[in-house]
Amino acid sequence: MTPQTDEQDAYNKDHGRPLPTPEILQPTLDSALASYHPKPQGQLHGDYQCGASDVLADLSKKWIKEFEKKYPRVHIAVNPPYAGSLGALELIKGNLDCVFVSRELKPTDIQGFHDAFGYDPLSVPISGGSYRHFGFLDSVGFIVNKDNPINQLSFDQLDAALSTTRNRGGSAATTWGDLGATGAWADKPIHIVGLQPWNGFEEFVRQRVLNAGGKRGEWRPGAASDSTPADPAVHWEKTVFNIAKDVKNDPYAIGYTGMAYVDQAVKVLSLSEHTNGPAYAPTYDNVASAAYPLSRVTYFNVNKQPGKQLDPVMEELMRFILSKQGQAVVSKQQVFLPLRASQAAASTRTLDTAP
Repeated sequence: MTPQTDEQDAYNKDHGRPLPTPEILQPTLDSALASYHPKPQGQLHGDYQCGASDVLADLSKKWIKEFEKKYPRVHIAVNPPYAGSLGALELIKGNLDCVFVSRELKPTDIQGFHDAFGYDPLSVPISGGSYRHFGFLDSVGFIVNKDNPINQLSFDQLDAALSTTRNRGGSAATTWGDLGATGAWADKPIHIVGLQPWNGFEEFVRQRVLNAGGKRGEWRPGAASDSTPADPAVHWEKTVFNIAKDVKNDPYAIGYTGMAYVDQAVKVLSLSEHTNGPAYAPTYDNVASAAYPLSRVTYFNVNKQPGKQLDPVMEELMRFILSKQGQAVVSKQQVFLPLRASQAAASTRTLDTAP
């Protein structure tokens, strides 16, 4: 795996990222997804401008094409540049009606939006990520050296090892014995390999693992500052490309990385939400069914003023995307994974209960 070149990045912004070769396996569409029932055509009309990250340019246009067939008086353009970060900024400026983003919004994006409007953007999951497609929101795994006796960990244990905040309530874990290893491994130090904030993988793991109880988690420090000494057991990488190699070369290391970047002989751990809870390996089936707890999702972001009704076209577009017909568009594309019925229902509740 190699980083995108400047020429590739420029092409992706103008045209969207070229689609990868589909996985051989493809998930079946969840039969419990709710069907979409269109409103009378005359009720919806208007011209809209939306943005998309480069990996969602193709899928967002496919959704809109099917939506516009149901509402011929609605016209929604998704134009370049295709970049989620740029789209978020244009949403703040009021230049876009919605943004399709293939990751969680940056904290600075949310703060910038809040500073501009006095409330946060409405951000609703609209599809699964991919399984292990390079550059297409692959699922995230925790990896250890292949000689490590640990085979599974919980988010509670990971929070105890990775964070200073320990929002999940555990005591600090600094040795592999603290995480359940015995014998010669019990007193061996935990060496953490992570991604220097801000990074999409880093933010995703922080939100899923370190954030809890409404509190934002903070990583153990890996670089010295005036107020915080460096932790020699923490190593920050600037990009994801060397994480697996670092873990392979350090018997006491643990790191997190996208499944597309597991290109070394390392052990990928099964994960559970809580200690002694059911643990799931990041297999294709577990990611496609959303049983694996670090499966990812894409987002629809829109400006909804509290106490005011969301623009009816934007609301109806989201309801279509979350329906059986909308997720069939995802399934047909064969890159991202369609939502399961429980995920779509949760997103619909988010839409229904937004202030």
